[in-house]
Amino acid sequence: MEYLVTMTTHVPEGTPDAAVDDIRAREAARSRELAAQGHLLRLWRPPLRPGEWRTFGLFAAAGGDELERVLASMPLRVWRTDQVTPLAPHPNDPGPGRAPAMGGGEFFTYFTRAVPPGTPAAAVAGAEAGEAERTRELAGQGHLERLWVLPEAGRALGLWRASDATELQADLESLPLYPWLTVQTTPLSPHPSDPAGVS
Repeated sequence: MEYLVTMTTHVPEGTPDAAVDDIRAREAARSRELAAQGHLLRLWRPPLRPGEWRTFGLFAAAGGDELERVLASMPLRVWRTDQVTPLAPHPNDPGPGRAPAMGGGEFFTYFTRAVPPGTPAAAVAGAEAGEAERTRELAGQGHLERLWVLPEAGRALGLWRASDATELQADLESLPLYPWLTVQTTPLSPHPSDPAGVS
């Protein structure tokens, strides 16, 4: 099972820089180990305010107990709080392990779907079929990297690659279900310990 973990670190005031550098180095080493074990899949940095230290991590574990053991083994956990979101498979997910087919930056999109009351079932089914076809096209073009179902009803998380926010918006608006979606977009920056960027 896959999990999105929002990791927020608060270094205690007065901590020597040498101690911070040491724990960061050990965190990077442990991240490489967890990636080799198949537990740490990706790391990103979201937009940060000055002085903020926050990371998004995509993890794989057999269940919540194993995930907790994985997170507890990371050196920065002594200063860190973790918010865990379980991710369920989405029928339109292109699947993991695909090499990027294009350059550009990565983005998370949080979708909330709300079909207007009274919409004919045939119209919904047609839009869903068109959505499946369009997501396959976008995945083949390298725009859609992953897609998951979130725990809340009607919500999904997408991982996208685009040259900029304008290109991403055009991709989103091309989705047949877009008129029924509320979308929140988060640009992602590369993390130095991201397994996808470590050779």
